[in-house]
Amino acid sequence: MIQKSDFEKISHIFQNKKKIIKPPAYQWQDLALRIIEDLKVPPFKKNSVFKICKENGHEFVEKCLDDTKELAQGENWKYFFKLVAKNPANLHPDDSSQREGGSTFAGKK
Repeated sequence: MIQKSDFEKISHIFQNKKKIIKPPAYQWQDLALRIIEDLKVPPFKKNSVFKICKENGHEFVEKCLDDTKELAQGENWKYFFKLVAKNPANLHPDDSSQREGGSTFAGKK
């Protein structure tokens, strides 16, 4: 026979429940988490770090991270974003003509 002392209160069960932290599903997610931790990226920029890691190559992001650690002073995460923005693959076709001194205006018909 089961005695009353053998039962636990339901509140004790929920209090003792351990929080399970899922590991990152992709390698770029793990890299993004490492960058966020190393550069102390503020919460409002964390999504941008995940986007950078997803859309750019692992080697490029690692190189930007290494350069940031070596060269940046002050808020490192801002310098990291500047380096990523200089990637030629991130520029739109309209931006390249302006960067080279050209005009986006083709002329009158």
